Amino acid sequence: MTVVADVLPIDEALAQYDPVMGLEVHVELNTKSKMFCGCPTEFGAPPNTQTCPVCLGLPGALPVVNARAVESAIKIGLALNCEIAEWCRFARKNYFYPDMPKNFQTSQYDEPIAFNGWTEVTIPSGDGETETYRIEIERAHMEEDTGKSTHVGGATGRIHGASHSLVDYNRAGIPLIEIVTKTIEVPPAKAAAVARAYVSMLRDLLLALDVSDVRMDQGSLRCDANVSLKPHGSSALGTRTETKNVNSFRSVERAITYEITRQAAILSTGGKILQETRHWHEDTGITTSGREKSDADDYRYFPEPDLVPVAPAREWVEEIRATLPEAPPVRRARLQTEWGFTDLEMRDVINGGALELIVKTVELGVDASAAKKWWLGELARAANESAKELGDLGVGPEEVAEVQKLVDEGALNDKLARQVFDGLVKGEGTPAEIIEARGLALVSDDSALSEAVDRAIAANPDVVEKVQSGKPAAAGALIGAVMKDMRGQADAAKVRELVNSKLGI
Repeated sequence: MTVVADVLPIDEALAQYDPVMGLEVHVELNTKSKMFCGCPTEFGAPPNTQTCPVCLGLPGALPVVNARAVESAIKIGLALNCEIAEWCRFARKNYFYPDMPKNFQTSQYDEPIAFNGWTEVTIPSGDGETETYRIEIERAHMEEDTGKSTHVGGATGRIHGASHSLVDYNRAGIPLIEIVTKTIEVPPAKAAAVARAYVSMLRDLLLALDVSDVRMDQGSLRCDANVSLKPHGSSALGTRTETKNVNSFRSVERAITYEITRQAAILSTGGKILQETRHWHEDTGITTSGREKSDADDYRYFPEPDLVPVAPAREWVEEIRATLPEAPPVRRARLQTEWGFTDLEMRDVINGGALELIVKTVELGVDASAAKKWWLGELARAANESAKELGDLGVGPEEVAEVQKLVDEGALNDKLARQVFDGLVKGEGTPAEIIEARGLALVSDDSALSEAVDRAIAANPDVVEKVQSGKPAAAGALIGAVMKDMRGQADAAKVRELVNSKLGI
């Protein structure tokens, strides 16, 4: 049973304390093989089918560094304005956990490949404008992912209360880049929003670099959020907690907000914060205690004896730099100009997490305004109702483009298209299957439309009299009557043409 801790309302918490954050984002790279062996990295393969002596840590097995992973690490470092090390090496991070087959993780410790960088994030200011905050990057280092434990028999899926656990080592050894920020201190009320914007910005950047699929639902992008509080005016940092593996933008914001309110409640009554890892519960919106947090010394780092140092040639680094795509802010400005969006419209697109979805929809031939209408309208409403991100609805740019094509061809109107999207969100099939099952196609039979117009004219002689006496706007009532008669499944423009023709307008 999950016990909900006392919390202080967020406004009261921020009136007393300043939140201090540090964000660690883990990125699974999209290489075809693992970090130190040739095993495949396909997501969703049967458990323990993508393993070998190297990633299982069997005696005598020797690792070899994945060159593509090193290249991706350099790309990420350059895109975050980091310095790229001329010489760096791997280390062993020693700790026991069942999903660590070697009982250590091959990572980088005091000599990361990228360090001392920065980036910027933009959030709404609340008055229609935006505010930009600089985020300092401590390091971006290479490491390998662990396996995955599944705890069975309990009510929560956690180890506590489970009857047994299963371990899948397919993920063990997949290349990871861990991006670690320096201390983040922003206006207290902006902290959670800045954290969300930072993770969102990273996702856009990594997609642009083509180094990861950044599927948060599959764990290829996940955030560990460190939060502490200090009283207003104090320079001393408080004790931090680390909420592990938060896997959506919305959850990053909610988890940080919850930790602020939980820690404030403890501190305001004279209690002390325990330095620990914590688990985020999406269903209840709270964090719960994991384990006491270890410091670096506790991991007994030492240089990895089986791997040679990595020394990227400066010429290679500059070649990689020359291949970097547009920076996300520059790209957004260009897209805004190409699409003809106002600053407010573009801000809504970015804040709604719809930018890349609209880009892909436009690439399929859809007008940008139409793409924005669906992603920020019907689909955003469905995402809010289901507490999901837009990209997790099960509706992709291909479906949006298909529906819009039917609208453009006159097979659907906007009202019917909204019903198609409702069916898509509910998993009722393809647009064509939904249209057939729900009977949503527009009536294209001119004779049927003509008969419906005749019925509307016969049933509304007073409206006809107004139109013929010089008030053509009154014809709107006849068009409405026809649309009602046809259950909304008529082309309004064609109905208007028929009404005008029959009344001589």
